[in-house]
Amino acid sequence: MNANQTQGAAAAAPIPRIALSGIKKRFGSVEAIRGVDLALYPGECVGLVGDNAAGKSTLTKIISGTYVPDEGTISINGEPVRFATPADARKHHIEMVYQDLSLCDTIDVAGNLYLGREPMNGIFLDRKAMRDGARAMLERLEIKIPNLDALVAQLSGGQRQSIAIARAAAFDPQVLIMDEPTSALAVKEVEAVLDLINRVKAKGVTVVLITHRLQDLFNVCDRITVMYEGLKVAERKIADTDLTDLVSLIVGKGHGMGGHA
Repeated sequence: MNANQTQGAAAAAPIPRIALSGIKKRFGSVEAIRGVDLALYPGECVGLVGDNAAGKSTLTKIISGTYVPDEGTISINGEPVRFATPADARKHHIEMVYQDLSLCDTIDVAGNLYLGREPMNGIFLDRKAMRDGARAMLERLEIKIPNLDALVAQLSGGQRQSIAIARAAAFDPQVLIMDEPTSALAVKEVEAVLDLINRVKAKGVTVVLITHRLQDLFNVCDRITVMYEGLKVAERKIADTDLTDLVSLIVGKGHGMGGHA
């Protein structure tokens, strides 16, 4: 390849939707994140895995604006940004579905989908607009919940997870982060949530998935990033890894970080 071809190839390289460079985060004397680089592209799902205290949740909370990094830079579509709050991240179309889902059990399905942004008719809630909008949100993602007036407390775990994802997806995110979305779900509910992740990804959304259910990664992810004690120690295309490889990396045996017996 000559110099002109090299320059052309470099010019054609895609720009990450979001890029982290040299991210560090400390809590007192604890270095939770120790200089992480990460690039995320449109329409892909990246699995973020690691043992407890590896730094996964801290890193995603930096991406979603909950934590401010002590060092490093964040870029959106090639432009540097700084998030001081989750609202700053949302302005850049970054949403996070937390493990606790942040749903209100005593409110119905439509109310949860519109929580904090309810349509009003004068001084009253516009219930019809909420039901119609909720139905459209769920249909767009092919989520089947027959009774939108049902209290969330009455729904299954998979339905609750689907509502949390649908609420985040309703903000038209470019990046959607999900923390353990299939934990404590029955097999059929896990399959439904994974199908939903694939549908969101197919719409061009960048998905970041944290999970301890490593088998789920092979159903939805394009790449897997492995963290160990605050460092990104490996990155694999899904076709280039398997469960044995991932487990070895997670416990520290596959990247020269010491590991455990």
